[in-house]
Amino acid sequence: MNQQAWVSLFSGGKDSSWALYRALEDGLNVERLLTVHPAGDSYMYHVPATTLTTLVAESIGIPLVNVEGDFDAKSVEDAGAQGDKETETLETALRDLDLDLAGVTAGAVESEFQTSRIQALCDRLGIDLFAPLWQKNPRELGHAMIDAGFEIKIVQVAAYGLDESWLGRTVDEEALAELAELNDEYGVHVLGEGGEFETLVTDAPHMDRPIELEYDTTWDGTRGRVRITDATLG
Repeated sequence: MNQQAWVSLFSGGKDSSWALYRALEDGLNVERLLTVHPAGDSYMYHVPATTLTTLVAESIGIPLVNVEGDFDAKSVEDAGAQGDKETETLETALRDLDLDLAGVTAGAVESEFQTSRIQALCDRLGIDLFAPLWQKNPRELGHAMIDAGFEIKIVQVAAYGLDESWLGRTVDEEALAELAELNDEYGVHVLGEGGEFETLVTDAPHMDRPIELEYDTTWDGTRGRVRITDATLG
């Protein structure tokens, strides 16, 4: 009897990568990674460096489905309607897959906005949601990722207390301690789930080869991002 297939909603960032890693550790039959590439800003999806998921998927060894999202959340007045529109793009992509689908994995930690929409999508499709980070302690999750051997690079920052020195920085125990201090002082989410920072996982136990990056940075005085000039498998 064939196992039903799982699809991992995947951005290459730490949270979706952790959800995938935990799913594989739990023996779920993950047959596809799926990345939505928004045309601009997004309420539902991680935006920076998603083009690198092709390289990450090659290292993981699971086929990737790329979905172009023709939406941009910038200057949108109705966030709820926009979130619904963005979720429709994902639902269409899942319906189009030629798979006997068991469920999807997602990396949400505390966002009701995202999780409620993905859960409703799963209910409509009659599939399960695997969300191993949901409502877990962010500091404990950060420690667990580091202890497991995740190499996490910060590729974008947009929060008071995070300056240009954070761009390209590895999230290690020292960085996690500083993020905890920034959480206490300014309310910065330790895992950046409020958009304070975005990440890319460049190595992890479920990856055969690390991602090696060359990049420069852009900074406007309050926010900035890593601009990747080259990326290869090590």
